[in-house]
Amino acid sequence: MDQTPRCRCKIWLVLCVFFICWYFMIHNAKWYNLSTFQPETSPVEIIETTQKTTHSQTDNEPVDWLHDTAQLRALENELEPILKKIKPKPEKKDKGKEKKNETNVEKVSEKLGKIRYRNRRTCSGRYIYMYDLPSRFNDDILDDCQLFNKWQNICPFIDNSGMGPNLENPQRVFSKSGWYATNQFMLEPIFHNRMKNYDCLTNESSVASAIYVPYYAGLDVWRYLFDHNVSTRDALAIDLAEWLREQPEWKPYDGKNHFIVAGRVIWEFRREVDEDEAWGNKLMLLPEFKNMTTLTIEKSPWHSNNFGIPYPTYFHPKSDNDIAEWQGKMRRHRRRALFSFAGAPRPDMEDSYREEIIQQCIDSTKCRIIRCSNENLKCYQPIDVMKLFQNSVFCLQPPGDSFTRRSTFDSILAGCIPVFFNPGSAYVQYLWHLPKEFDKYSVLINEDDVRNKNVSIEHVLSRISARKVAEMRIEVIRLIPTVVYADPKSKLERFKDAFDVSVSKVLDVIENVTNKTTSYEFDERLSWKYFLFGSVEKHDWDHYFRYSMTHKAKQADLEGNESR
Repeated sequence: MDQTPRCRCKIWLVLCVFFICWYFMIHNAKWYNLSTFQPETSPVEIIETTQKTTHSQTDNEPVDWLHDTAQLRALENELEPILKKIKPKPEKKDKGKEKKNETNVEKVSEKLGKIRYRNRRTCSGRYIYMYDLPSRFNDDILDDCQLFNKWQNICPFIDNSGMGPNLENPQRVFSKSGWYATNQFMLEPIFHNRMKNYDCLTNESSVASAIYVPYYAGLDVWRYLFDHNVSTRDALAIDLAEWLREQPEWKPYDGKNHFIVAGRVIWEFRREVDEDEAWGNKLMLLPEFKNMTTLTIEKSPWHSNNFGIPYPTYFHPKSDNDIAEWQGKMRRHRRRALFSFAGAPRPDMEDSYREEIIQQCIDSTKCRIIRCSNENLKCYQPIDVMKLFQNSVFCLQPPGDSFTRRSTFDSILAGCIPVFFNPGSAYVQYLWHLPKEFDKYSVLINEDDVRNKNVSIEHVLSRISARKVAEMRIEVIRLIPTVVYADPKSKLERFKDAFDVSVSKVLDVIENVTNKTTSYEFDERLSWKYFLFGSVEKHDWDHYFRYSMTHKAKQADLEGNESR
Protein backbone atom coordinates (compact mmCIF):
# COMPACT_ATOMS: atom_id res chain seq x y z
CA MET A 1 0.00 0.00 0.00
CA ASP A 2 1.30 3.39 -0.92
CA GLN A 3 2.21 5.47 2.20
CA THR A 4 2.93 8.66 0.25
CA PRO A 5 -0.46 10.44 0.82
CA ARG A 6 -0.38 9.73 4.58
CA CYS A 7 3.18 11.07 4.92
CA ARG A 8 2.22 14.22 3.05
CA CYS A 9 -0.70 14.83 5.46
CA LYS A 10 1.59 14.52 8.47
CA ILE A 11 4.07 16.97 6.99
CA TRP A 12 1.34 19.54 6.33
CA LEU A 13 0.01 19.05 9.91
CA VAL A 14 3.44 19.72 11.40
CA LEU A 15 3.86 22.83 9.27
CA CYS A 16 0.49 24.20 10.36
CA VAL A 17 1.31 23.69 14.05
CA PHE A 18 4.68 25.36 13.59
CA PHE A 19 3.05 28.34 11.88
CA ILE A 20 0.46 28.80 14.68
CA CYS A 21 3.20 28.77 17.34
CA TRP A 22 5.30 31.24 15.40
CA TYR A 23 2.33 33.56 14.95
CA PHE A 24 1.49 33.42 18.68
CA MET A 25 5.09 34.20 19.66
CA ILE A 26 5.33 37.18 17.38
CA HIS A 27 2.05 38.86 18.23
CA ASN A 28 1.54 37.92 21.89
CA ALA A 29 4.79 37.07 23.60
CA LYS A 30 7.00 40.17 24.15
CA TRP A 31 10.18 38.18 23.66
CA TYR A 32 12.20 41.30 22.88
CA ASN A 33 11.99 42.25 26.58
CA LEU A 34 13.77 39.08 27.61
CA SER A 35 17.33 39.73 28.74
CA THR A 36 18.58 36.62 27.08
CA PHE A 37 17.66 38.12 23.68
CA GLN A 38 19.10 41.59 24.47
CA PRO A 39 22.26 42.03 22.36
CA GLU A 40 24.90 44.62 23.05
CA THR A 41 24.05 47.73 21.19
CA SER A 42 26.02 50.71 20.16
CA PRO A 43 24.81 54.14 19.19
CA VAL A 44 23.37 54.42 15.71
CA GLU A 45 24.46 57.64 14.05
CA ILE A 46 22.13 59.06 11.45
CA ILE A 47 23.89 61.55 9.23
CA GLU A 48 21.96 64.18 7.34
CA THR A 49 23.14 67.06 5.24
CA THR A 50 22.22 69.59 7.97
CA GLN A 51 22.43 67.70 11.27
CA LYS A 52 23.55 64.54 13.12
CA THR A 53 21.19 62.60 15.43
CA THR A 54 22.31 59.88 17.89
CA HIS A 55 19.98 57.27 19.31
CA SER A 56 21.21 55.23 22.23
CA GLN A 57 19.41 52.25 23.61
CA THR A 58 21.92 51.69 26.34
CA ASP A 59 20.45 54.08 28.92
CA ASN A 60 16.90 54.35 27.74
CA GLU A 61 14.07 51.88 27.79
CA PRO A 62 14.05 49.61 24.74
CA VAL A 63 11.69 50.65 21.96
CA ASP A 64 8.85 48.43 20.82
CA TRP A 65 9.58 48.78 17.07
CA LEU A 66 6.79 46.46 16.09
CA HIS A 67 3.99 48.33 17.92
CA ASP A 68 5.25 51.87 18.48
CA THR A 69 4.10 53.63 15.31
CA ALA A 70 5.44 57.03 16.31
CA GLN A 71 8.96 55.70 16.80
CA LEU A 72 8.86 53.87 13.46
CA ARG A 73 7.74 57.05 11.70
CA ALA A 74 10.49 59.09 13.34
CA LEU A 75 13.06 56.48 12.31
CA GLU A 76 11.79 56.55 8.71
CA ASN A 77 12.13 60.35 8.59
CA GLU A 78 15.70 60.13 9.85
CA LEU A 79 16.66 57.36 7.39
CA GLU A 80 15.05 59.00 4.35
CA PRO A 81 18.07 61.24 3.41
CA ILE A 82 20.42 58.25 3.53
CA LEU A 83 18.06 56.10 1.48
CA LYS A 84 17.93 58.81 -1.15
CA LYS A 85 21.71 58.79 -1.37
CA ILE A 86 22.05 55.05 -1.71
CA LYS A 87 18.93 54.57 -3.85
CA PRO A 88 20.00 53.48 -7.36
CA LYS A 89 19.44 56.05 -10.04
CA PRO A 90 16.77 55.24 -12.57
CA GLU A 91 18.23 53.58 -15.65
CA LYS A 92 18.54 55.80 -18.68
CA LYS A 93 19.17 52.89 -21.02
CA ASP A 94 16.04 53.31 -23.03
CA LYS A 95 16.72 56.96 -23.77
CA GLY A 96 20.34 56.17 -24.45
CA LYS A 97 19.42 53.37 -26.78
CA GLU A 98 16.92 55.54 -28.55
CA LYS A 99 19.50 58.27 -28.88
CA LYS A 100 22.09 55.74 -30.01
CA ASN A 101 19.66 54.24 -32.51
CA GLU A 102 18.83 57.68 -33.80
CA THR A 103 22.55 58.36 -34.15
CA ASN A 104 23.08 55.08 -36.00
CA VAL A 105 20.20 55.81 -38.36
CA GLU A 106 21.69 59.22 -39.05
CA LYS A 107 25.10 57.65 -39.73
CA VAL A 108 23.62 55.04 -42.08
CA SER A 109 21.64 57.73 -43.90
CA GLU A 110 24.77 59.82 -44.18
CA LYS A 111 26.72 56.85 -45.58
CA LEU A 112 23.98 56.06 -48.08
CA GLY A 113 23.98 59.67 -49.13
CA LYS A 114 27.73 59.56 -49.64
CA ILE A 115 27.41 56.32 -51.62
CA ARG A 116 24.71 57.85 -53.82
CA TYR A 117 26.90 60.89 -54.34
CA ARG A 118 29.90 58.69 -55.11
CA ASN A 119 27.82 56.66 -57.57
CA ARG A 120 26.63 59.84 -59.25
CA ARG A 121 30.22 61.00 -59.43
CA THR A 122 31.62 57.68 -60.71
CA CYS A 123 28.75 57.40 -63.21
CA SER A 124 29.22 60.93 -64.42
CA GLY A 125 29.80 60.64 -68.14
CA ARG A 126 29.08 56.91 -68.01
CA TYR A 127 25.30 56.79 -67.86
CA ILE A 128 23.69 54.70 -70.59
CA TYR A 129 20.02 54.68 -71.49
CA MET A 130 18.71 51.46 -73.03
CA TYR A 131 15.63 51.50 -75.22
CA ASP A 132 12.81 49.17 -74.25
CA LEU A 133 12.30 48.04 -77.83
CA PRO A 134 9.17 46.24 -79.00
CA SER A 135 9.81 42.50 -78.71
CA ARG A 136 9.84 42.02 -82.47
CA PHE A 137 13.32 43.54 -82.48
CA ASN A 138 14.88 41.07 -80.04
CA ASP A 139 12.98 38.45 -78.03
CA ASP A 140 10.69 37.44 -80.89
CA ILE A 141 13.75 36.85 -83.05
CA LEU A 142 15.01 34.30 -80.51
CA ASP A 143 11.68 32.51 -80.84
CA ASP A 144 12.58 31.93 -84.50
CA CYS A 145 15.81 30.12 -83.57
CA GLN A 146 14.89 27.14 -85.77
CA LEU A 147 15.31 29.40 -88.81
CA PHE A 148 18.89 30.38 -88.01
CA ASN A 149 20.63 27.41 -89.56
CA LYS A 150 19.42 24.88 -92.11
CA TRP A 151 21.90 22.21 -91.02
CA GLN A 152 21.99 22.61 -87.23
CA ASN A 153 19.50 23.31 -84.43
CA ILE A 154 20.68 26.58 -82.86
CA CYS A 155 17.87 26.80 -80.26
CA PRO A 156 19.88 25.22 -77.39
CA PHE A 157 22.52 27.93 -77.81
CA ILE A 158 20.17 30.72 -76.73
CA ASP A 159 19.93 29.23 -73.22
CA ASN A 160 21.71 30.82 -70.25
CA SER A 161 21.38 34.37 -71.55
CA GLY A 162 22.93 33.41 -74.88
CA MET A 163 25.89 31.51 -73.42
CA GLY A 164 24.42 28.16 -74.41
CA PRO A 165 24.46 24.79 -72.62
CA ASN A 166 26.88 24.11 -69.77
CA LEU A 167 30.00 22.21 -70.80
CA GLU A 168 31.03 19.08 -68.96
CA ASN A 169 34.69 18.59 -68.13
CA PRO A 170 35.52 14.86 -68.17
CA GLN A 171 39.11 15.39 -69.36
CA ARG A 172 39.75 18.37 -67.07
CA VAL A 173 40.47 20.58 -70.05
CA PHE A 174 38.45 23.44 -68.53
CA SER A 175 38.49 24.98 -65.08
CA LYS A 176 35.79 24.31 -62.47
CA SER A 177 33.10 26.74 -63.62
CA GLY A 178 32.09 29.27 -66.27
CA TRP A 179 32.28 27.09 -69.41
CA TYR A 180 29.50 26.92 -71.98
CA ALA A 181 28.99 25.66 -75.54
CA THR A 182 28.63 29.22 -76.82
CA ASN A 183 27.79 29.82 -80.46
CA GLN A 184 30.02 32.43 -82.06
CA PHE A 185 27.02 34.47 -83.31
CA MET A 186 25.33 34.91 -79.89
CA LEU A 187 27.00 38.20 -79.01
CA GLU A 188 23.76 40.22 -79.14
CA PRO A 189 21.80 38.45 -76.35
CA ILE A 190 24.99 38.15 -74.26
CA PHE A 191 25.72 41.87 -74.57
CA HIS A 192 22.06 42.78 -73.99
CA ASN A 193 21.89 40.75 -70.78
CA ARG A 194 25.15 42.23 -69.55
CA MET A 195 23.79 45.71 -70.19
CA LYS A 196 20.74 44.98 -68.03
CA ASN A 197 23.12 44.76 -65.05
CA TYR A 198 25.37 47.66 -66.04
CA ASP A 199 26.06 49.73 -62.93
CA CYS A 200 25.42 53.09 -64.65
CA LEU A 201 22.26 52.13 -66.52
CA THR A 202 19.67 54.89 -66.20
CA ASN A 203 15.95 55.29 -66.88
CA GLU A 204 16.42 58.99 -67.56
CA SER A 205 17.56 59.50 -71.13
CA SER A 206 18.30 63.17 -70.43
CA VAL A 207 21.30 62.29 -68.21
CA ALA A 208 22.62 59.52 -70.47
CA SER A 209 25.91 59.94 -72.31
CA ALA A 210 24.96 57.20 -74.77
CA ILE A 211 21.84 55.31 -75.83
CA TYR A 212 21.94 51.57 -76.49
CA VAL A 213 19.65 50.03 -79.09
CA PRO A 214 19.22 46.31 -78.17
CA TYR A 215 18.29 45.13 -81.65
CA TYR A 216 19.45 41.59 -82.52
CA ALA A 217 20.61 42.59 -85.99
CA GLY A 218 22.77 39.54 -86.65
CA LEU A 219 20.18 37.03 -85.53
CA ASP A 220 17.54 38.85 -87.53
CA VAL A 221 19.44 38.62 -90.82
CA TRP A 222 20.57 35.06 -90.02
CA ARG A 223 16.94 33.93 -90.33
CA TYR A 224 16.78 35.03 -93.97
CA LEU A 225 20.29 34.59 -95.36
CA PHE A 226 19.18 31.55 -97.33
CA ASP A 227 16.22 31.28 -99.72
CA HIS A 228 14.69 34.71 -98.99
CA ASN A 229 14.39 37.86 -101.06
CA VAL A 230 15.97 41.19 -100.19
CA SER A 231 12.72 42.82 -99.05
CA THR A 232 12.32 40.14 -96.34
CA ARG A 233 15.92 40.56 -95.19
CA ASP A 234 15.59 44.36 -95.02
CA ALA A 235 12.09 44.59 -93.51
CA LEU A 236 12.89 44.69 -89.79
CA ALA A 237 15.91 46.97 -90.23
CA ILE A 238 13.76 49.52 -92.07
CA ASP A 239 11.06 49.11 -89.41
CA LEU A 240 13.57 49.90 -86.66
CA ALA A 241 14.89 52.95 -88.50
CA GLU A 242 11.36 54.36 -88.65
CA TRP A 243 10.74 53.54 -84.98
CA LEU A 244 13.94 55.30 -83.91
CA ARG A 245 13.12 58.48 -85.81
CA GLU A 246 9.90 58.80 -83.82
CA GLN A 247 11.64 58.66 -80.43
CA PRO A 248 12.33 61.94 -78.57
CA GLU A 249 15.83 60.65 -77.69
CA TRP A 250 16.75 60.53 -81.38
CA LYS A 251 16.19 64.16 -82.26
CA PRO A 252 18.86 66.08 -80.25
CA TYR A 253 21.78 64.45 -82.07
CA ASP A 254 20.03 62.67 -84.97
CA GLY A 255 21.12 59.36 -83.46
CA LYS A 256 24.83 60.19 -83.13
CA ASN A 257 24.67 59.36 -79.42
CA HIS A 258 23.18 55.92 -80.20
CA PHE A 259 25.05 52.64 -80.56
CA ILE A 260 24.16 49.13 -81.63
CA VAL A 261 25.85 45.72 -81.25
CA ALA A 262 25.76 43.29 -84.17
CA GLY A 263 26.83 39.68 -83.70
CA ARG A 264 27.86 38.93 -87.28
CA VAL A 265 30.55 40.31 -89.58
CA ILE A 266 29.92 43.79 -90.93
CA TRP A 267 29.68 42.64 -94.55
CA GLU A 268 26.38 40.92 -93.91
CA PHE A 269 24.84 44.34 -93.20
CA ARG A 270 26.31 46.18 -96.17
CA ARG A 271 24.55 44.74 -99.20
CA GLU A 272 25.19 47.23 -101.98
CA VAL A 273 22.64 46.03 -104.55
CA ASP A 274 18.98 45.07 -104.25
CA GLU A 275 19.28 41.69 -105.89
CA ASP A 276 18.03 38.48 -104.29
CA GLU A 277 21.30 36.73 -105.10
CA ALA A 278 23.27 39.38 -103.17
CA TRP A 279 24.33 38.50 -99.63
CA GLY A 280 22.96 40.03 -96.42
CA ASN A 281 20.83 43.12 -95.83
CA LYS A 282 21.45 46.87 -96.09
CA LEU A 283 21.14 47.80 -92.40
CA MET A 284 24.40 49.74 -92.27
CA LEU A 285 23.59 51.63 -95.45
CA LEU A 286 20.40 53.15 -94.02
CA PRO A 287 20.88 56.86 -93.15
CA GLU A 288 19.84 56.34 -89.52
CA PHE A 289 22.48 53.66 -88.93
CA LYS A 290 25.19 55.66 -90.66
CA ASN A 291 24.80 58.19 -87.83
CA MET A 292 25.03 55.56 -85.11
CA THR A 293 28.14 53.82 -83.75
CA THR A 294 28.21 50.10 -84.52
CA LEU A 295 30.08 47.38 -82.60
CA THR A 296 30.55 44.15 -84.53
CA ILE A 297 32.63 40.98 -84.31
CA GLU A 298 34.33 42.18 -87.51
CA LYS A 299 34.50 45.80 -88.61
CA SER A 300 35.13 47.37 -91.98
CA PRO A 301 38.61 48.87 -92.31
CA TRP A 302 37.16 51.45 -94.69
CA HIS A 303 34.46 52.98 -92.45
CA SER A 304 34.90 55.09 -89.32
CA ASN A 305 31.63 54.51 -87.45
CA ASN A 306 32.10 50.77 -86.78
CA PHE A 307 34.43 49.09 -84.27
CA GLY A 308 35.41 45.48 -83.76
CA ILE A 309 34.81 43.70 -80.47
CA PRO A 310 35.68 40.06 -79.63
CA TYR A 311 33.69 37.04 -80.70
CA PRO A 312 32.11 35.19 -77.74
CA THR A 313 34.29 32.33 -76.48
CA TYR A 314 33.37 29.28 -74.41
CA PHE A 315 34.47 30.91 -71.14
CA HIS A 316 32.12 33.20 -69.18
CA PRO A 317 33.65 33.70 -65.73
CA LYS A 318 31.45 34.39 -62.74
CA SER A 319 34.15 35.95 -60.57
CA ASP A 320 37.67 37.32 -60.54
CA ASN A 321 38.80 34.03 -59.03
CA ASP A 322 37.52 32.15 -62.10
CA ILE A 323 39.78 34.27 -64.30
CA ALA A 324 42.81 34.10 -62.01
CA GLU A 325 42.44 30.33 -61.68
CA TRP A 326 42.27 29.87 -65.45
CA GLN A 327 45.23 32.18 -66.08
CA GLY A 328 47.29 30.21 -63.58
CA LYS A 329 46.33 26.94 -65.26
CA MET A 330 47.45 28.27 -68.66
CA ARG A 331 50.77 29.53 -67.27
CA ARG A 332 51.59 26.11 -65.86
CA HIS A 333 50.37 24.11 -68.86
CA ARG A 334 53.00 22.14 -70.78
CA ARG A 335 52.89 22.68 -74.55
CA ARG A 336 54.20 19.83 -76.66
CA ALA A 337 53.44 21.14 -80.18
CA LEU A 338 55.23 24.11 -81.73
CA PHE A 339 52.15 25.16 -83.71
CA SER A 340 48.67 23.96 -84.63
CA PHE A 341 45.71 24.68 -86.85
CA ALA A 342 41.97 23.97 -86.57
CA GLY A 343 39.91 24.78 -89.64
CA ALA A 344 38.57 23.84 -93.02
CA PRO A 345 40.00 24.57 -96.48
CA ARG A 346 38.37 27.20 -98.67
CA PRO A 347 38.74 25.75 -102.20
CA ASP A 348 35.99 27.94 -103.67
CA MET A 349 37.36 31.20 -102.30
CA GLU A 350 39.49 33.36 -104.52
CA ASP A 351 43.09 33.78 -103.35
CA SER A 352 42.62 31.45 -100.38
CA TYR A 353 45.87 29.94 -99.10
CA ARG A 354 44.42 27.69 -96.42
CA GLU A 355 45.29 24.60 -98.41
CA GLU A 356 48.95 25.57 -98.28
CA ILE A 357 48.78 26.15 -94.50
CA ILE A 358 47.06 22.81 -93.98
CA GLN A 359 49.66 21.06 -96.11
CA GLN A 360 52.58 22.64 -94.25
CA CYS A 361 51.06 21.54 -90.95
CA ILE A 362 50.55 17.98 -92.18
CA ASP A 363 54.16 17.83 -93.42
CA SER A 364 55.63 19.11 -90.13
CA THR A 365 56.35 16.88 -87.13
CA LYS A 366 55.95 19.94 -84.90
CA CYS A 367 52.37 20.75 -85.94
CA ARG A 368 49.02 19.37 -84.79
CA ILE A 369 45.86 19.79 -86.84
CA ILE A 370 42.10 19.35 -86.61
CA ARG A 371 40.83 19.47 -90.17
CA CYS A 372 37.19 20.49 -90.21
CA SER A 373 34.75 18.62 -92.41
CA ASN A 374 31.35 16.96 -92.28
CA GLU A 375 33.05 13.72 -91.30
CA ASN A 376 35.36 15.19 -88.63
CA LEU A 377 33.16 16.61 -85.88
CA LYS A 378 36.09 17.34 -83.55
CA CYS A 379 36.35 20.78 -85.09
CA TYR A 380 32.99 21.65 -83.57
CA GLN A 381 33.66 20.16 -80.13
CA PRO A 382 34.88 22.82 -77.66
CA ILE A 383 36.83 20.30 -75.62
CA ASP A 384 38.83 19.11 -78.65
CA VAL A 385 39.57 22.60 -79.95
CA MET A 386 40.64 23.95 -76.55
CA LYS A 387 42.75 20.87 -75.88
CA LEU A 388 44.58 21.36 -79.19
CA PHE A 389 45.31 25.04 -78.48
CA GLN A 390 46.38 24.42 -74.89
CA ASN A 391 49.02 21.97 -76.08
CA SER A 392 50.42 24.40 -78.69
CA VAL A 393 52.89 27.27 -78.44
CA PHE A 394 51.56 28.99 -81.60
CA CYS A 395 48.10 28.84 -83.23
CA LEU A 396 47.69 29.64 -86.92
CA GLN A 397 44.88 32.10 -87.72
CA PRO A 398 44.51 32.62 -91.48
CA PRO A 399 41.40 34.50 -92.74
CA GLY A 400 38.26 32.47 -93.32
CA ASP A 401 35.17 33.67 -95.15
CA SER A 402 36.24 37.16 -94.06
CA PHE A 403 39.20 38.75 -92.29
CA THR A 404 38.51 37.44 -88.79
CA ARG A 405 37.94 34.15 -86.94
CA ARG A 406 36.43 33.22 -83.62
CA SER A 407 39.40 30.84 -83.32
CA THR A 408 41.66 33.85 -82.63
CA PHE A 409 40.00 34.39 -79.27
CA ASP A 410 39.86 30.67 -78.50
CA SER A 411 43.63 30.54 -78.94
CA ILE A 412 44.22 33.58 -76.70
CA LEU A 413 41.94 31.99 -74.12
CA ALA A 414 44.13 28.87 -74.26
CA GLY A 415 47.33 30.88 -73.81
CA CYS A 416 48.39 30.07 -77.38
CA ILE A 417 50.22 32.80 -79.31
CA PRO A 418 48.18 33.67 -82.45
CA VAL A 419 49.92 33.72 -85.83
CA PHE A 420 48.29 36.03 -88.38
CA PHE A 421 48.83 36.30 -92.11
CA ASN A 422 46.86 39.49 -92.70
CA PRO A 423 46.75 42.57 -90.40
CA GLY A 424 43.03 42.80 -91.10
CA SER A 425 42.48 39.65 -89.03
CA ALA A 426 43.15 41.45 -85.73
CA TYR A 427 45.42 44.51 -85.78
CA VAL A 428 42.97 46.92 -87.43
CA GLN A 429 39.94 45.18 -85.91
CA TYR A 430 40.25 45.02 -82.13
CA LEU A 431 42.07 48.22 -81.20
CA TRP A 432 40.11 48.48 -77.95
CA HIS A 433 40.95 44.99 -76.72
CA LEU A 434 44.37 44.12 -78.14
CA PRO A 435 47.63 46.12 -77.90
CA LYS A 436 48.67 48.19 -80.90
CA GLU A 437 52.17 46.77 -80.35
CA PHE A 438 51.04 43.57 -82.05
CA ASP A 439 54.46 41.89 -81.88
CA LYS A 440 54.10 41.71 -78.09
CA TYR A 441 51.41 39.03 -78.32
CA SER A 442 51.40 37.67 -81.90
CA VAL A 443 53.35 36.83 -85.05
CA LEU A 444 52.63 38.18 -88.53
CA ILE A 445 53.68 36.18 -91.60
CA ASN A 446 53.11 37.74 -95.02
CA GLU A 447 50.21 35.96 -96.69
CA ASP A 448 51.71 36.50 -100.15
CA ASP A 449 54.79 34.53 -99.12
CA VAL A 450 52.57 31.66 -97.95
CA ARG A 451 50.39 31.78 -101.06
CA ASN A 452 53.47 31.73 -103.29
CA LYS A 453 55.15 29.03 -101.16
CA ASN A 454 58.09 31.29 -100.38
CA VAL A 455 58.09 30.72 -96.63
CA SER A 456 58.20 27.83 -94.17
CA ILE A 457 55.91 28.48 -91.22
CA GLU A 458 57.81 26.01 -89.07
CA HIS A 459 61.10 27.71 -89.86
CA VAL A 460 59.80 31.18 -88.99
CA LEU A 461 58.36 30.06 -85.65
CA SER A 462 61.36 27.94 -84.68
CA ARG A 463 63.68 30.94 -85.01
CA ILE A 464 61.86 32.93 -82.30
CA SER A 465 63.91 32.78 -79.09
CA ALA A 466 62.63 31.00 -76.01
CA ARG A 467 62.79 34.25 -74.05
CA LYS A 468 60.68 36.07 -76.64
CA VAL A 469 58.17 33.21 -76.68
CA ALA A 470 57.88 33.36 -72.89
CA GLU A 471 57.27 37.13 -72.96
CA MET A 472 54.63 36.76 -75.65
CA ARG A 473 52.81 34.02 -73.76
CA ILE A 474 52.75 36.16 -70.61
CA GLU A 475 51.14 38.96 -72.62
CA VAL A 476 48.60 36.61 -74.24
CA ILE A 477 47.53 35.22 -70.86
CA ARG A 478 47.30 38.75 -69.47
CA LEU A 479 44.85 39.59 -72.28
CA ILE A 480 42.40 36.80 -71.39
CA PRO A 481 40.02 38.94 -69.27
CA THR A 482 39.64 41.56 -72.00
CA VAL A 483 38.55 39.04 -74.68
CA VAL A 484 35.94 37.09 -72.70
CA TYR A 485 32.39 38.09 -71.73
CA ALA A 486 31.62 37.47 -68.07
CA ASP A 487 28.46 35.71 -67.00
CA PRO A 488 25.63 38.30 -67.24
CA LYS A 489 24.34 37.23 -63.81
CA SER A 490 27.61 38.13 -62.08
CA LYS A 491 30.01 41.05 -61.81
CA LEU A 492 33.78 41.23 -61.90
CA GLU A 493 35.53 43.54 -59.43
CA ARG A 494 39.25 43.39 -60.24
CA PHE A 495 39.20 42.56 -63.95
CA LYS A 496 37.56 44.30 -66.91
CA ASP A 497 36.05 41.93 -69.44
CA ALA A 498 35.27 42.50 -73.13
CA PHE A 499 31.94 44.13 -72.25
CA ASP A 500 33.51 46.59 -69.80
CA VAL A 501 36.20 47.59 -72.28
CA SER A 502 33.66 47.98 -75.11
CA VAL A 503 31.31 50.16 -73.08
CA SER A 504 34.12 52.39 -71.84
CA LYS A 505 35.44 52.93 -75.35
CA VAL A 506 32.09 53.47 -77.04
CA LEU A 507 31.32 56.18 -74.47
CA ASP A 508 34.56 57.92 -75.45
CA VAL A 509 33.70 57.69 -79.14
CA ILE A 510 30.18 59.06 -78.67
CA GLU A 511 31.45 61.88 -76.46
CA ASN A 512 33.85 62.96 -79.21
CA VAL A 513 31.16 62.73 -81.87
CA THR A 514 28.46 64.60 -79.95
CA ASN A 515 30.89 67.28 -78.76
CA LYS A 516 32.27 67.59 -82.30
CA THR A 517 35.83 67.25 -81.00
CA THR A 518 36.61 64.72 -83.73
CA SER A 519 36.69 65.59 -87.38
CA TYR A 520 38.24 63.40 -90.05
CA GLU A 521 39.84 65.41 -92.82
CA PHE A 522 40.81 62.39 -94.90
CA ASP A 523 39.29 59.76 -97.11
CA GLU A 524 37.19 57.49 -94.87
CA ARG A 525 38.59 54.50 -96.70
CA LEU A 526 41.90 55.21 -94.94
CA SER A 527 40.32 55.13 -91.48
CA TRP A 528 42.00 51.78 -90.67
CA LYS A 529 45.37 53.47 -91.03
CA TYR A 530 44.42 56.55 -89.03
CA PHE A 531 42.99 54.60 -86.08
CA LEU A 532 45.99 52.26 -85.94
CA PHE A 533 48.90 54.60 -86.68
CA GLY A 534 47.41 58.09 -86.23
CA SER A 535 48.38 58.95 -89.79
CA VAL A 536 47.22 58.28 -93.34
CA GLU A 537 50.69 58.35 -94.87
CA LYS A 538 51.83 55.57 -97.15
CA HIS A 539 52.41 52.29 -95.31
CA ASP A 540 53.75 48.79 -96.02
CA TRP A 541 50.32 47.35 -95.28
CA ASP A 542 48.48 49.34 -97.93
CA HIS A 543 48.34 46.38 -100.29
CA TYR A 544 46.34 44.37 -97.74
CA PHE A 545 43.45 46.85 -97.93
CA ARG A 546 43.23 47.62 -101.62
CA TYR A 547 39.87 45.92 -102.18
CA SER A 548 36.53 45.87 -100.42
CA MET A 549 35.60 42.62 -98.70
CA THR A 550 31.98 42.94 -99.78
CA HIS A 551 32.47 40.67 -102.76
CA LYS A 552 34.05 38.04 -100.49
CA ALA A 553 31.17 37.93 -98.03
CA LYS A 554 29.28 35.23 -99.83
CA GLN A 555 27.52 32.05 -98.87
CA ALA A 556 29.88 29.26 -97.86
CA ASP A 557 29.27 25.77 -99.16
CA LEU A 558 28.22 24.78 -95.67
CA GLU A 559 26.98 27.09 -92.93
CA GLY A 560 29.19 25.23 -90.48
CA ASN A 561 32.28 26.51 -92.28
CA GLU A 562 31.58 29.99 -90.92
CA SER A 563 32.97 29.00 -87.54
CA ARG A 564 36.32 27.76 -88.81
